[in-house]
Amino acid sequence: MTDYQHSPFVQAYPENGEFWAAAAEGTFLLKRCKACEKAHWYPRVVCPLCGSDDLHWVESSGRGTIYSYSVVERADPSYVLVYVRLDDGPIILSNLLKAEPDQIRIGAAVQAHMMPIEDGRTLPFFQLAE
Repeated sequence: MTDYQHSPFVQAYPENGEFWAAAAEGTFLLKRCKACEKAHWYPRVVCPLCGSDDLHWVESSGRGTIYSYSVVERADPSYVLVYVRLDDGPIILSNLLKAEPDQIRIGAAVQAHMMPIEDGRTLPFFQLAE
């Protein structure tokens, strides 16, 4: 298991250490503001919606719908960038995996899957919900 306390991404932003540790275990956390009661993405120390610093971590269901997407065909291999409106509230930019372009629709249900990337972090990627 990675020592997240000494990783460069926790060293730079130690307030997000809990996110990275949970992500490594497959859990997707969001910051939720206690003042306005809204979740936001990406994690910050101050709520971007109301300015409060009274925030806490909550587990996201990872469920949402496609808000917008773009198929990047000039890459090899091609991939799909997707904006997902999470059922928890915020909109997140990520990749849509295992979907053919003709299967993708605005409003389609998706589910997050926490997956490791090359630099050792684990991030949410999305797949069409079954």
